Amino acid sequence: MRTRPPRPRSRRLALASAAAVAVAGALVLPQSAGAAETSPVGFGAGTTGGGSATAVTVSTLDAFKAAVTGDTAKVVRVNGLITLSGQVDVGSNTTVLGVGSSSGFTGGGLRLKEETNVVIRNLNISKPLAPSDGITVQESTRVWIDHNSFSADRAHDKDYYDGLLDITHASDNVTVSWNTFKDHFKGSLVGHSDNNASEDTGHLKVTYHHNHFSNVYSRIPSLRFGTGHFYDNYVEGADTAVHSRMGAQMLVENNVFRTTKIAVTTNRSSDVDGYANLRGNDLGGAATEISRVGTFTTPPYGYTAEPASTVVASVTSGAGAGKL
Repeated sequence: MRTRPPRPRSRRLALASAAAVAVAGALVLPQSAGAAETSPVGFGAGTTGGGSATAVTVSTLDAFKAAVTGDTAKVVRVNGLITLSGQVDVGSNTTVLGVGSSSGFTGGGLRLKEETNVVIRNLNISKPLAPSDGITVQESTRVWIDHNSFSADRAHDKDYYDGLLDITHASDNVTVSWNTFKDHFKGSLVGHSDNNASEDTGHLKVTYHHNHFSNVYSRIPSLRFGTGHFYDNYVEGADTAVHSRMGAQMLVENNVFRTTKIAVTTNRSSDVDGYANLRGNDLGGAATEISRVGTFTTPPYGYTAEPASTVVASVTSGAGAGKL
């Protein structure tokens, strides 16, 4: 059925709630919508990566692999475009930062498996050949993925490339902010299987804000079991965008949808429907399929959701690599 979202909460209420919310032992204050955050807002709040560790700059695959191994605090700057075959594992307490606007990886991606406290920013990640994702987050916590440019193409079969960003296996406390996702079939999967309730239930808490999804067919995102906050994103050219399934709770707030068939659905592809709450969105004529309205209406962190009327300008000018 079609739903009509209620009015968005006011900026005043958001600011008031921010003053009262502490996450990971530190007060999280809202950031200016047009400015690059110095720390994550959302479920990933408190993620610091390598912090103030002395940065190491690498330009080859071997040097990168050596630099991101292990759990000691480290900041790794990637200079240039590195071709991958498969994925490179990134250790805990790591910041990976692209140099300039055109550094990053093509052909494969990065994997965080059983890691914690990782920041990935300012990278171009393109054409991850299956079975590799652009970024895979598995059994990992406290992750911030910010100001990256993900892309592939739609000239191949939908399974020729894998996901651009997949978050699975009970990963938790992740913020995905100010990224671009372009020209792909399967954008961002959160929760890999309908049969993984025992591991995923109570986890997979993810915030997506100020991302630009352009010509991405679906999974924007697709969320099973977890809790997702999707706000101030710009989606254009999707068939099915936000997909809540297997009891997942989604708050979809102040987003803009253009040339999109289904902006939000809770009743496709799985035996159990998901839940969704909508408010303040500009659907641009897109349909919604909300079979179950959820209870997740107040995120446990401070944030400012700018109105949908300013989202396109903010996101198109600020999202992606080279904008820090």
